[in-house]
Amino acid sequence: MTVEQLDELFVSCGYGKIPSNLPEFTFYWHQEMQGINVIQVIDYRPGLYITEDQYFHLKERITDFFRQKGEREVHVMSLVLCADTQKAKKLCLCDCFCWMIDTAENRLIIHESQVSDFYGWKRILEDYLYELARRPEESTAKQAQMASAGHKWDRQWISRLSLVNIILVSVNVIVFLICTFTGDLLYNKGALSVMYIVKDRAYYRIITSMFLHWDIQHLFSNMIVLYYVGEIVERKIGHLSYVVVYFLAGIAGNIFSMGYELLTGEYLWSVGASGAVFGIEGALLFLAILHRGRLESVTAGRIAFAVVFSLYCGFTSTNVNNAAHVGGVLMGFAAAAVVCLMFSQGRMRKG
Repeated sequence: MTVEQLDELFVSCGYGKIPSNLPEFTFYWHQEMQGINVIQVIDYRPGLYITEDQYFHLKERITDFFRQKGEREVHVMSLVLCADTQKAKKLCLCDCFCWMIDTAENRLIIHESQVSDFYGWKRILEDYLYELARRPEESTAKQAQMASAGHKWDRQWISRLSLVNIILVSVNVIVFLICTFTGDLLYNKGALSVMYIVKDRAYYRIITSMFLHWDIQHLFSNMIVLYYVGEIVERKIGHLSYVVVYFLAGIAGNIFSMGYELLTGEYLWSVGASGAVFGIEGALLFLAILHRGRLESVTAGRIAFAVVFSLYCGFTSTNVNNAAHVGGVLMGFAAAAVVCLMFSQGRMRKG
């Protein structure tokens, strides 16, 4: 764990950075409904010594800084990064709002005398440290090389690349291009209708219909949402979990679609990835709620509005499979919850 890695985490969570003329101290802040939350990161490197008076003086200064701007409620949490945990412990135990990160083992240390959580940051930090522990270790030479701006940009770009999402978008586009040359062949073989399932037992259509689109507008509207929303979700839950959520949502959407056909007696062909896409939106909504209402640059409120508005547009339009949309978003939300629960339990077992 390094200060640079923490900086990336705070920025991704929507925190602003306060310039400091002290290189060992970095301050991050975020406006919440209850006031201003500030996290003070202390890089307690070898050779540095901080007295209790100096420590509390800095906390008072940052509190005064925001109160001078008219903020009444200012909550400050200190986060001490140190490989020498005994040295850092002496400083942390003087303040109940002070946690420690063991940089040698990438673990968060919270003593009994300290607060057990700070607006959800305990879980955020533990999850992030667990992700770091899963990454392959970098050699000292490579770390020195990455210090340059160009290599740092390349590293960030590679880490943000969502390969599975790109593959899914590419497959949908390729299948559509094939359809333009083969006419109705793939639609006849892969489109979904409950009658195909009941009479022919063509269960494979539940999957194949997820990769077919009627026209370029149908394809574009699904893929543009999938590309941007799926990128965030995949980076947060991982490649395999993302595949599971995508297909479960798409399958659930098609099952809802078939149920709607049976209830209404309207037997129509259905194609499209919208059930899976709505499922990814549902997963993003759950992740935002899990991270106290904000995930990177989006909030739970905005995601919920986008989902509701999309559903509304579907219900007020013709030839739209709204049942698949509803089934997809519900399954996506639920599947993301299960995936996060399993991830949390796995992390606890490893600890």
